[in-house]
Amino acid sequence: MNAQGFAGRAGFQRVLGDTLAWASAQGCRELQAWDASFVDWPLSDANVLAALTAWARPARQLHLLALQYDDVARRHPRFVRWRRDYAHCVTARAVEPEVRLEAAPQSLLLAVSADLKLTLRLFDRHLWRGELSLDATEHQRGLEWFDALTQRSSDSFAPTTLGL
Repeated sequence: MNAQGFAGRAGFQRVLGDTLAWASAQGCRELQAWDASFVDWPLSDANVLAALTAWARPARQLHLLALQYDDVARRHPRFVRWRRDYAHCVTARAVEPEVRLEAAPQSLLLAVSADLKLTLRLFDRHLWRGELSLDATEHQRGLEWFDALTQRSSDSFAPTTLGL
């Protein structure tokens, strides 16, 4: 299996949850995730949080990259709590507003195990079409795009908020 397509919002959310569970079982050290707002990701789903919790061990990093995180704070309170509790393994960055995103996938999740490079890409949010790929070239292209965009971003989505 080199690539497996999916369609529908439920399909996207199922594949995303399965991918996070796979990343935990495979001992993936780093995950890179991109979405404009992460609002459509099932971040407060119990199975997704269980997979993230099982994955979150020492020396692991989840790199989140978005345009903004306001919607996450409103729509995913359980993930916000998880992010606070596991702040040691989560970095969240927001892309600078002037950055042009013409070639950006709607969503992207990258994971690497000892022998596999996995890329989950959502191409079309209106029809919820995407692909789960094990192609190393596709993964490298996604990683280079993610890294380039990370260089044009700043820290965001703090694990705690300080009141004055």
